[in-house]
Amino acid sequence: MQATVRKVVRERAADRCEYCRLSQAHAPAVQFHVEHIRARQHGGTDDLTNLCLACVQCNWFKGPNLSGHDPESESLVPLFHPRKQVWSEHFKVVQGRVIGLTAVGRATVELLRMNDDDRVELRNCFGDQAFND
Repeated sequence: MQATVRKVVRERAADRCEYCRLSQAHAPAVQFHVEHIRARQHGGTDDLTNLCLACVQCNWFKGPNLSGHDPESESLVPLFHPRKQVWSEHFKVVQGRVIGLTAVGRATVELLRMNDDDRVELRNCFGDQAFND
């Protein structure tokens, strides 16, 4: 992937994970990844509409998945799509925990393990407002 494409993705995301909203400045030791929303193995491309910025944990847990299990409805639903959906319609952060507001949000939170203890603790260091804007 071209360096110019990576730069555009980072700038568009304001250097924040487009899934959990963690800022690269909050985790400077590990470079965030330019992630394929739809993995190449599922027909995804390097087009900007299929790329987003993801922290290492979100990228790792998402892998090539396109859907996840909503713990409330017990349905299989698509994961959050940063290019097609608005973050605040599907999530909010309360006391460091990412809360899924919709089936898509809940499934994404669960699959990406957004509320593992270390991630909640890190968010609490910066306050909920840093993630909810």
